[in-house]
Amino acid sequence: MSVEAKLGLRENWKQFTILVIINAFVGGMIGLERTILPELAKQEFAIVAKSAILSFIVVFGFTKAITNYFAGTLANKIGRKNLLVYGWVVALPVPFLLIFANSWNWIILANVLLGINQGLTWSSTVVMKIDLVGEKNRGFAMGLNEFSGYLAVAIVALLSGYIANTYGLRPYPFLIGIGLSIAGLLSSIFLVNDTRKFVIQESKSSLLKPLKNIFLDTTLRHPNLSAVTQAGLINNLNDGMVWGLLPVLLSVKGFNLTQIGIIVAIYPAVWGLGQLFTGKLADLICKKKLLFWGMFFQGIAILLLIYASTQIHYIFISVILGLGTAVVYPAFLAAVADDTNPGQRAESIGVFRLWRDSGYAFGAILSGILADALGINYAVGSIGFLTILSAIIIQLRMSCGKCDTSHQIAPDSVLILK
Repeated sequence: MSVEAKLGLRENWKQFTILVIINAFVGGMIGLERTILPELAKQEFAIVAKSAILSFIVVFGFTKAITNYFAGTLANKIGRKNLLVYGWVVALPVPFLLIFANSWNWIILANVLLGINQGLTWSSTVVMKIDLVGEKNRGFAMGLNEFSGYLAVAIVALLSGYIANTYGLRPYPFLIGIGLSIAGLLSSIFLVNDTRKFVIQESKSSLLKPLKNIFLDTTLRHPNLSAVTQAGLINNLNDGMVWGLLPVLLSVKGFNLTQIGIIVAIYPAVWGLGQLFTGKLADLICKKKLLFWGMFFQGIAILLLIYASTQIHYIFISVILGLGTAVVYPAFLAAVADDTNPGQRAESIGVFRLWRDSGYAFGAILSGILADALGINYAVGSIGFLTILSAIIIQLRMSCGKCDTSHQIAPDSVLILK
């Protein structure tokens, strides 16, 4: 006789905490590249064109985006835990490829594998946390999840920048990745339990209509889901630009790798730490308001990058950009979960994350082309205006989610996950 699953953060705090720690390992793998890959491209592979330097982000973004989509579908078929384990297996070669690469193609291959790793592992931890906590603390749960991941991005980005500046670009900064991938794999195998039984339990009481077409509704047709999806894409589009061009911009202005590491790390650090608080706000405040203001302030901060000149200027802008991103990131995932039936949640989140993480690639392509053709300032300004436009779309298209009952059904008509 099976024991009924109890939804809630307090009831499942042990498993939830394990998943938070594992997501820190996931974020740390991204932090490995955040500071030093553009410099590696210039110093060891003599790549100077901005579009060529940003090619690793393009590959990473598209690979992660596609993996997100299939992860959402596979989560219901083979289990969340299995996806998590497979994601860490794929990560194992990444630091070795970065260490021993003798051509830029090796770096590209490493980012293909890293994209698959991130798509499987981050998607799994997100969905599993949502499964465990239920509706009441969904925003807070996503805040904790994204806090752990992006704080780890910041810490490893700062640490790798310091190590690279002190001991050289290779191999020492990438040794961190070996430890992270092994720790992530072992903890996923031995400490994590699958959460599909929690989805079945929640489905019994859900009032949400199943989506007719999960891909089309999440992408275009459902007002809330599509508004959130376009904002997610633009958010990661501007992050792809910051990831690829900010270190180049700072290097051109004479900052050394340690200074670049500090500036680059502050943005995800504020992003990560801020979500400890903004995640809970997503449970208390209309998500439309959070998404509008978060995207708007991101756009303003990006435009200010054009006029910055000192380290203090860039630190201040990084803080504002980090706060804006911290406001929207937990709200994105919580809003998607609010408007999808539990049985379709993993797939809808997969579609959202498909478009959101393709933003990395689109941002790198667009900003790289614009930077090569017209200059970095023009590229940065264009991305800033697109981010403000995204905020306007949210304001015009989105409602406050739970205030809208048009997508609810009677409790005896539910979609049960098989």
